Amino acid sequence: MKTTTMLFVSEFEELWFDALQSLMGLRKAGLNHVVFLHVIQREKVAMRRGTGYLKQEERKLREIADIRFIDWAETLFEEGMEVGAHIAIGNVVPKILSVAEIEKVDLIVTARKRRGKLEELFASSETSDLLRRTVKPVLIYNYLSQSGKVGENPFERLLLALDWSVSSEKVLDFVLSLKGAIKRVEIIHVLSDKGIGKLSKMEAHKVERDNKKRLDEVCDTFARERFDARPHLYIGNAEEQIERGASEHKATMIIVGTRRASVWKEKWSGSVAYSLAEKSELPLLVVPADVK
Repeated sequence: MKTTTMLFVSEFEELWFDALQSLMGLRKAGLNHVVFLHVIQREKVAMRRGTGYLKQEERKLREIADIRFIDWAETLFEEGMEVGAHIAIGNVVPKILSVAEIEKVDLIVTARKRRGKLEELFASSETSDLLRRTVKPVLIYNYLSQSGKVGENPFERLLLALDWSVSSEKVLDFVLSLKGAIKRVEIIHVLSDKGIGKLSKMEAHKVERDNKKRLDEVCDTFARERFDARPHLYIGNAEEQIERGASEHKATMIIVGTRRASVWKEKWSGSVAYSLAEKSELPLLVVPADVK
C-alpha cells in the first residue's frame, strides 16, 4: 500500500496551494503525482427564469479554475512532480469518486464543509457521504481552523486511534506505508468507561493489562520500521478521549479507521470516525476497512 497519487479537491475557499504544499512531506513516502479537482456547483450555473442556462458564468468559473490550476501545476512541475487536473460541474461527491477511480488515486484530500444545526441532524453532509462511499483513504484537511492555520506539516505527529477491529489493521498498514513522512506516532486505544464499570476490580485490571500489551506490540511493530511510536491507554467516551489525547500530545493529525454505514446508523450509533469528521478541528485521516 503506497501513496503515490493524491487527489486534491479544492473549491478555492478552504484549501489553497499553501495547504497542498504543507502535504509535500508525503514525497518522502513515495508521492509523485497530484491530481487537482474543482467542482462547480450546479446551482451556480443552473437555468433560471428569464435567463436560461448560465453558459457565460460556467465559462468564467472554468477559466478561473483553469488559471489557478495551471499556476499551481507549474510550481509542482518545477519540483519534479506529475500533475493532472479536472474541472467538472455537478455534485461534489460523485465527481470525487469518479475522478478517484479514473486517476487510480491512493489518497483523497478535501476540506470539511460546515453545516447548520438542522442539516447536521437530518441530512448527510458531503464529508460523511464521501466516507461512506469511497474505498480510498480520505484526509479531511481543516487547514484553516478557528485559531488560524493548523500547521505546516500535518504528518509531523500523528495520533493513531485503534479499536482492534479489521479497520484498525488497515489503518496500521497505511501508516506504516508512510514511512519517511511521519516523525512521530502517538498510539491510543480507548476503553469504554461503561464497560469497565461493569467489571470487578480484578477483571478491569486484566483488561487494562491486555490492552497495554497490545499497544506495546503495535509500538514494537513501528519500532522495527524505525518509527518513533508511543502507547497510550485512555478510558471514557472514544471521541472525547481521542480529542483529549490529540491535545495532550500535541498531535498535528488524527488517523482512524471506519466501516461503511447508512446515514441513520451513522447518526445514531455514534460512529467515532464520522463524528470526528464533522467536528474535529485537526486534520483527520480516515482509512476504510475495505481500502483499495
